[in-house]
Amino acid sequence: MDRDSLRVAVIGAGPSGIATGYELLKKGFSQFTLFEKAAKPGGTWHLHTYPGLACDVWAHSYTFSYAPNPDWTASFAEQPEIEAYLQRCATEFGLDPHIQLNTRITSARFLPSGEWELTSESGENFTFDVIINAMGNQHTPLYPDVPGREIFSGESWHATQWNHDIPLNGKRIVIVGSAASAVQIVPEVAEVAGHLTVLQRTPNWIMARGRKPYSESRRKWFKRVPALLRMTQKFQQFLMGFVQDAVTLGNNRMKDFEKRALKFIHQEIPEGELRDALTPKSRYGCKRGLVSDGFYPALMKENVELIAEGLAEVTPRGILTDGGRAVDAEIIIYCTGYRILDYDRIEILGKNGLSLAEEMGAAPEAHKGIARPGFPNYFFAVGPNGLVLNVPYFKTVEANVASIVRLLEEKQAANVTTLEVKKEAHEAYNDWMATQFELYSWGSASCNSYYRNEAGRAPFLFPGDYKAYTAFQKEGGLHEFDVG
Repeated sequence: MDRDSLRVAVIGAGPSGIATGYELLKKGFSQFTLFEKAAKPGGTWHLHTYPGLACDVWAHSYTFSYAPNPDWTASFAEQPEIEAYLQRCATEFGLDPHIQLNTRITSARFLPSGEWELTSESGENFTFDVIINAMGNQHTPLYPDVPGREIFSGESWHATQWNHDIPLNGKRIVIVGSAASAVQIVPEVAEVAGHLTVLQRTPNWIMARGRKPYSESRRKWFKRVPALLRMTQKFQQFLMGFVQDAVTLGNNRMKDFEKRALKFIHQEIPEGELRDALTPKSRYGCKRGLVSDGFYPALMKENVELIAEGLAEVTPRGILTDGGRAVDAEIIIYCTGYRILDYDRIEILGKNGLSLAEEMGAAPEAHKGIARPGFPNYFFAVGPNGLVLNVPYFKTVEANVASIVRLLEEKQAANVTTLEVKKEAHEAYNDWMATQFELYSWGSASCNSYYRNEAGRAPFLFPGDYKAYTAFQKEGGLHEFDVG
């Protein structure tokens, strides 16, 4: 079978969807559609627009490897620039004719014919041979399970669904949470709020971001001398490589990161109750390591108070903390993260009506981050344990989609209709991973974070480095799949 005849549905046109489209075109597949629910591509970077939103890794490492960006205006890029970069890439890669916007896929069903039938929110039906799930994992807002949220008399919203119509100036505001989105939002809100209260259940490891603008002259040099841009990109990726050692239990790099983060706290926050409250008790990497230049200074402002307690209840006039303290508020902003690996966003029914949401709920596993038994011709651009910590997001995604498209090449060359990962291959791979999680702070049983689910599994990150991950990918092929 030739590649032109294979119909591929890609769900999502964010970074992983764009990477998938690029790889498909590169390898000669032309019958594919990227279904995007929003009015523009860009995924998270189009949908999320909260104040201060920026990438927390160096800008030049946060690009497609085949599309370096000389135009970043600073060492850490902010949301509007990243969105523009992704949309520009989609156009330059030739993907615009393949993207169907304003189309939310709500269900997909595997048919006896070996095809997939997709249904959109508007009731349209589509038939494809292969589905690649590129929806991303930071989408569905997670709210705290506390009483009273519906009776609050003021305005409230989740950080991922920012209400730009409500002015913050002079208001009494409560921000629930103190992690990744909060460290970006708090400095912005503190500038305009009448009074800002920040609730923190547990402190986080925070490093100085050290954001530096790139001068127009430097950006011109990046354009004139591509080798300089590539060198900068590789250097920033090299620095990211230290993170793997920093989250490995027993590694001296972890002690070094903790020492640097503690030094930063001591530089920014005077000795006393606030410093004590902000000092983490966990090991580095149990929760996501954060970077911020403005969070600690914001907490020192006269109009800002950190309460080192969780949220117990929302009242008509404000909130109650775990310790019983009442705080009046006109606005509540929930910086409480996402539902990770929320595979019930779309109803996916595989062989014999097998539900992906139910299967993932019981055991959130995938074979090498890209496939699962029971779901022929269905792949994840970033599935469970399909991200590597010591390289940029883009680099892992590129490896994943390259593996998927290579399988599709082999499938067409072998003249077979379906690929379904073998149960024994899937189980052997996941059994091996289960032995590795305890090597890392984020996978240890002593760690309580969104990296681990209620059953104690750690289905988010790959327990190893990029070299090990890609070695597994390269070993893959049709021999790991049942063909039909």
